[in-house]
Amino acid sequence: MLTVDVGLESPHEYTTGISVAEIIRNVHGKKSGAVAATVDGNQVDLSYEIHSDCTVLPIIGSSEEGLYILRHSCAHLLAQAVLEFFPDAKPTIGPPIEHGFYYDFQMPAPSEEELRSIEKRMKELVKQNLKVEREEYDIETLREMFADNQFKIEIMDEKIGEGSGSSVYRQGDFVDLCRGPHVPSTSHLRWFKLTNVSTAFWRADSSRETLVRIYGMCYSSKEDLQARETLLREASKRDHRKLGKDLKLFHIDEMVGQGLILWTPRGTVVRNELQQFISEHLNRQGYQQVYTPHIGKLDLYRTSGHFPYYQDSQYPPIIERDTLHRLSEEGCSCGDLSNLMSEGDIEGYMLKPMNCPHHIRIYASQQRSYRDLPLRLAEFGTVYRWEQSGEISGMTRVRGFTQDDAHLFVTEDQIEQEVLGCIELVKVIFGTLGMDDYRVRVGLREPDSDKYVGESSSWDKAEEACRNAAASLGVEFTEEPGEAAFYGPKIDFVVKDVLGREWQLGTVQVDYNLPERFDLTYTGSDGEKHRPVMIHRAPFGSMERFCGVLIEHFGGMFPTWLSPTQVHILTISEKHIEYANSVTEKLRQVGVRVELDCSDDTIGKKLRTHRAMRPAYLLILGDDESSSETVSYLGPDRQQVNGVKIQEFVDRIQDEIINRS
Repeated sequence: MLTVDVGLESPHEYTTGISVAEIIRNVHGKKSGAVAATVDGNQVDLSYEIHSDCTVLPIIGSSEEGLYILRHSCAHLLAQAVLEFFPDAKPTIGPPIEHGFYYDFQMPAPSEEELRSIEKRMKELVKQNLKVEREEYDIETLREMFADNQFKIEIMDEKIGEGSGSSVYRQGDFVDLCRGPHVPSTSHLRWFKLTNVSTAFWRADSSRETLVRIYGMCYSSKEDLQARETLLREASKRDHRKLGKDLKLFHIDEMVGQGLILWTPRGTVVRNELQQFISEHLNRQGYQQVYTPHIGKLDLYRTSGHFPYYQDSQYPPIIERDTLHRLSEEGCSCGDLSNLMSEGDIEGYMLKPMNCPHHIRIYASQQRSYRDLPLRLAEFGTVYRWEQSGEISGMTRVRGFTQDDAHLFVTEDQIEQEVLGCIELVKVIFGTLGMDDYRVRVGLREPDSDKYVGESSSWDKAEEACRNAAASLGVEFTEEPGEAAFYGPKIDFVVKDVLGREWQLGTVQVDYNLPERFDLTYTGSDGEKHRPVMIHRAPFGSMERFCGVLIEHFGGMFPTWLSPTQVHILTISEKHIEYANSVTEKLRQVGVRVELDCSDDTIGKKLRTHRAMRPAYLLILGDDESSSETVSYLGPDRQQVNGVKIQEFVDRIQDEIINRS
């Protein structure tokens, strides 16, 4: 007999060799909802047999660990169905992800009709209740089993040592290399849906094989799956790429280039309002705004460490015309040119991938004293990054973007107070925009690691400063060891939008590295030279990404102060034009953005047209309004209000604009 702790007040006794499934069924009944279990903290299949005293706890399908297993198992189910339709397909990897799973194949991309057929076949396999079995083999046998799949062989060569072995999971005729655990049978995988197909590269390397990636979502219940489908439908209505086009906020033009945003007049209003908003708070906090060029010498980025180490994410350097001509005549190849630039044998320029080196040179342009610190430099600076074509998406992943960037040069004793100021600014921004549901991540050093620059005592002080600043917010925050940058701790803000989606927006980073690399100093009160500390902060992150998130958060219905056109005035007939003009003038005199429609279209058509542009207010002017000098309107809630005195309406909208409500 053996003793098993099952998480209750007293342990249970069982015969040796009993399965985990039998123990869970004995303790929790047939409808426990378990898809796997932990034995002494290690995850195992329900078929796992117990041969010694231990602790056995169920993993319920609806738990975080359970959903991971369901989604991983669903990826296997997908691969099984795909191979029935595409026998020559080569499965590579199929991991679980948030809300679902994907599997990468070397195969032709399936059509939408074929995707639905694959999904239908998966459901048939679920109904067959195929047993999912774990099998152990040595490396030689595994290589024979997967001899026709070079991707699986590559995985084995990397992860399985000679003379050792690993496990596979079998369901029906399908076998996949996997450590598990998995559900006991396919009947546990009822609530899933295939969503889309994309391309991927093996090992995320664009020089390797191009693969087809099939995505799906998976949940433990019908209700959760339906809730996710509802959310996705709502998200598609709010997709900033569609709304941005419909509302004429931005344009992406193939002749200009992928990932390069053209801000239209209406979109520029939103951007300018946001910049004005944050500039007011920058002035309040004692920031000084600067402008820096869009390019810089390669040597600037060699000193900062950004070149050549991050050159894959940067645009190729710009070489002076005479130098390029000379090298061409000498027969210099592209490879030779790259080596010469990397080694510093020739000079050139680079589209700036970040603003901080330029701000550093402004700091270094004159001698600094402790009396000059903190020095707070801010810039709405445009930077350029080379993103892979497959990673570019609307405004949220672009190649050229403008950061609401700032760099603070401080003494060590000033770190906590200045970090507090940075996060206070973030709090004001999120509060004004109604983005109150957010959490904070404090990235700290990985214990016992030697990858960090700077003295341990300095790190201790900076980490404590970040902790204290995060705690002062009064919101949930987590400490995450190992998530600090190598140059200092950081604070990230993760915002949840109205659909429950999380976005990483805003960051504050403490930096000991760049002041060292650029040999920055200030004269202390003791008359000696000291090294300043840098703080990087960007509450929006990038204007493009932030605006993309805002479009979806508001569903294109911006608050009054931020709306591209705040009031649209619609006349019912020609005889109301004169009064409409006078109302328009009154509003424009106090700075309201107004659009007037005096066309011959019916009021019904005008309403349909202008509703689609989502102004804050739609004013409808007819006989009653003209005779009484009032307005009738549809407000942000689109409820109709009649007979409001014109001055009362002017005061109302002015108040909303001034108070950014």
